[in-house]
Amino acid sequence: MASLRDIKSRITSTKKTSQITKAMQMVSAAKLNRAENNAKAFNPYMEKMQEVVSNVAQGISGVTHPMLESRTVKKTGYVVITSDRGLAGAFNSSVLRTVYQTIQKRHSSKDEYEIVAVGRIGRDFFAKRGSSIISEAIGLGDEVNFADIKALASKAVTLFADEKLDELYLYYNHYVSAIEQVVTEKKLLPLTDLEGSGSRVAYEFEPDQEEVLKVLLPQYAESLIYGALLDSKASEHAARMTAMKNATDNAKELIDSLTLSYNRARQAAITQEITEIVGGAAALE
Repeated sequence: MASLRDIKSRITSTKKTSQITKAMQMVSAAKLNRAENNAKAFNPYMEKMQEVVSNVAQGISGVTHPMLESRTVKKTGYVVITSDRGLAGAFNSSVLRTVYQTIQKRHSSKDEYEIVAVGRIGRDFFAKRGSSIISEAIGLGDEVNFADIKALASKAVTLFADEKLDELYLYYNHYVSAIEQVVTEKKLLPLTDLEGSGSRVAYEFEPDQEEVLKVLLPQYAESLIYGALLDSKASEHAARMTAMKNATDNAKELIDSLTLSYNRARQAAITQEITEIVGGAAALE
């Protein structure tokens, strides 16, 4: 049985841990509010962008673009969004497990796919397994600007346009609520599933349709990656807030249990002392 000193030491250390996890929970809650607002603010832009791209791509005839055409798949690219830090529950492991299982099913060789890693944990995960990482972005911080991932997104799109990748998938945690985040797979390229807005809009092109598509489609694909990153940031802070709340609650339960053990051990020690005193007094009579 642990001594009173050992139990008291554990209670003290657990209380300190509880204070840390409580502080981290509050910080994540504040960050979640900002990240959720950023993700929601980007949605109207993405919806309008998709509407315009869909109308332009489907409303013209005789003009094609490589990003709109499917081709024989020889090599696949995976854009995987994770965080730079842990202590976020299953936030990272759920995404990485889904991607890794998908790769295992689809590919028989590491030469058949490439990884675009956003986040240190995802980068380290695939690096340890010997996967080819063609581009990475780490240390992005909590407030992410498009300029922070412009180079990475542009490179991924360019590799597809240059036919070095034949398809490109995006994996991230979609933010549903503070307690629910869903691992999402999205086919980024080719853009074969564009949905129209229901009403066709007539556009006048300057200088011509091909030049407009050449600029518009890469921007749209890059915006999808940025939108997924904003969504993932909100999910990350929600997952970390929940994980820290659970850790704080568990610490409190442990403190209560240790306190009960401490009181029982103290009571037993006092009882033992009284018994020894009584026994000593009786021996002197």
